[in-house]
Amino acid sequence: MQGAIVQVNISPGGLPKRAIAEGWVTPLGIAGDLHAHPHIHGGPRKAILIIASEVVDALAARGYPLFYGAMGENLTTRGIDIRQIRIGDQIRAGGALLEITQPRGPCSALDVYGESLKLEVYDHKVKQRDFSSPRWGMSGFYARVVTPGPVGVGDAVSLVSKLA
Repeated sequence: MQGAIVQVNISPGGLPKRAIAEGWVTPLGIAGDLHAHPHIHGGPRKAILIIASEVVDALAARGYPLFYGAMGENLTTRGIDIRQIRIGDQIRAGGALLEITQPRGPCSALDVYGESLKLEVYDHKVKQRDFSSPRWGMSGFYARVVTPGPVGVGDAVSLVSKLA
C-alpha cells in the first residue's frame, strides 16, 4: 500500500493547521507545531495526526467547509486505504517512520465546521477500536514517531509493517 503526502500542516495551537512545504518530524511531532491543549493532544503517542485527503474531499463534497489542515492533521495523505490501517501498523512518511497508536477521537473544536461532523467520522465502534465500523479511519489516526526525519509535499507514504 503506497500513497503520497499532499500537505504537511502545523499551527501555533488549535485549528486549523496551515500548510508548509516541508517539515521535520521529531519524537513529539513536526517541529514548530504546537497544541492548544497539550494535556489532550500531542505527546509521544499522539505525535502525528494523519488524515486521508479522500476523507476531507468527501466531507467537503457533502457540504462541510473543510480543507486540508482544517481537521488538525499534520499529514494529509492520498492513496492509502484507511480501511486497512490497524493499530500497531508502521508507516513510512517521507524520511520518518511512524507507528499507528489509535484512532483520533474528534473534539468539540471541529464543531466550527458543523456539529454533525463528529458523527460523520467517528462512532462507538471506532472508539472501541473496532475496524469493522464504516467510519474506521475517517477521523484520522494518531502515530508515534519510531524514526524522526523529514517530510514534504509529494513524499511517499507507505505501509512498511503490518501488525496482523
